[in-house]
Amino acid sequence: MRCSVFIATSLDGFIAREDGSLDWLPPGGGEEHGYTEFMSGIDVVVMGRMTYETVLGFDAWPYIGTRVVVLSNRPLASATPEGAVFETMSGAPADIVSRLAGRGLRHAYVDGGITVQRFLAAGLIQRLTITRIPVLLGRGIPLFGAVPRDIRLDHVATRSYESGMVQSEYTIVSSPPSS
Repeated sequence: MRCSVFIATSLDGFIAREDGSLDWLPPGGGEEHGYTEFMSGIDVVVMGRMTYETVLGFDAWPYIGTRVVVLSNRPLASATPEGAVFETMSGAPADIVSRLAGRGLRHAYVDGGITVQRFLAAGLIQRLTITRIPVLLGRGIPLFGAVPRDIRLDHVATRSYESGMVQSEYTIVSSPPSS
């Protein structure tokens, strides 16, 4: 199973404010920057509980028609959004991927800071697409944290947009997962 990340950060590397707020993102996501095409190849979205709770605050559920797995050890208290197909799972990233692959799913979109960090550390991410938004937050929730080893990337492409967004795409050079 392939696992990919498609995420926005502030220029200083934050994916959200300290309280999880995304009010600094361009309205509606800004101009089209490949997200629609990316989502057309996704079988499942895997996100952490905090990301799920943030997405619940959006005007509309953005993943209609796409299976969503929320990583959590406890039941979700929130009501299911209309049109949502989701379930909760817990366990190590490799176990999650194995269970999803066993269901015939082929491509996962991994979202949320801690979830991305855990999947990267486990050596499960193959592709990273990071769109930098031209804003400095100064503090917030970082995309990357400490890593157990160097994670080598191969640069695929970098695109700039009229709004000032800059998107870079990388593949992960194969490396063993951390122990």
